[in-house]
Amino acid sequence: MIQHKRPRRLRFNQAIRSLIAETTLSVNDLIMPIFINENIKQKEPIYSMPGIYRHTIQSAIEQCQIIGDLGIPACALFPSIPNELKNSKASEALNINGFYYEAISKIKESCPELLIISDVALDPYSSDGHDGLVMGTRIANDETVDILSKMALYQAKAGADIIAPSDMMDARVGAIRKALEEASFNNTLIMSYSSKYVSSLYRPFRDALDSAPKKGDKKTYQMDPANRLEALKEVQLDEEEGADIILIKPASIYTDIIRDVKENTTLPIAAYHVSGEYSMIKAAADKGYLNYEDTLYETLLCIKRAGANMILSYGAIDAALMINQKYMR
Repeated sequence: MIQHKRPRRLRFNQAIRSLIAETTLSVNDLIMPIFINENIKQKEPIYSMPGIYRHTIQSAIEQCQIIGDLGIPACALFPSIPNELKNSKASEALNINGFYYEAISKIKESCPELLIISDVALDPYSSDGHDGLVMGTRIANDETVDILSKMALYQAKAGADIIAPSDMMDARVGAIRKALEEASFNNTLIMSYSSKYVSSLYRPFRDALDSAPKKGDKKTYQMDPANRLEALKEVQLDEEEGADIILIKPASIYTDIIRDVKENTTLPIAAYHVSGEYSMIKAAADKGYLNYEDTLYETLLCIKRAGANMILSYGAIDAALMINQKYMR
């Protein structure tokens, strides 16, 4: 049979498939989240996130050294605060001598080439478990923003390279940018959680930090999964306020949002492959339903294909090992 057009010719072997690949996943695309805990003496496993640990400062430093050796350019640090230090005003968030600021400083000192992304939100510090101050029946926006901008400045002073407000309060990016500029932290970047959706996929993360809301939910500040256009509005506002990087969360089941945002901004896009997305792959692999490595790689590749420039994933180290082994063959 004579057939002039045979698309399969471009899939004939690995060499030609590599030459024409439209999307590639690199170690340079990955960011590894790390949980740090003040109350533990050695790292401890997180039951709902197989392969992931709560770290001491020292074990976090060791983890960051592994990350750097693999070529992963950045880590994102999330603190677990003792319950006795939590209160309704999230006072520990502004303790400049507190555990989180100490961790940032020591990790940066030990791993100076690794970019440190710090988290700005009140839920780790609040006895209410919300990202903002609870006043009566509402989450207070402007009062929260005042605290967040101070937190961001303290984190920059401690050594954070990228400030990542994950709270979804209105106008917090502008307030943080103003605080950083006035203190001459002109080169400190802001990675804004611009499109952070209310999601059932955050539960393992909240298990890791014991940061679930004690009452109510986060629907008055995190975005409704039903909405697409709202994401573009949030991104536009954060861009106008001075964000350097836009973050979308979750990632693998929100690739339409990643694509929409990609087509409407010139800023780099980060996507957060969240705890539930990671744990589902792990659980299915444990049952023998899926191959973990193949499914993780495909998932991250598809997030990249949708338009993400960088991906936060609990599988970042595993993905880096796969990528490095591939290129070493």
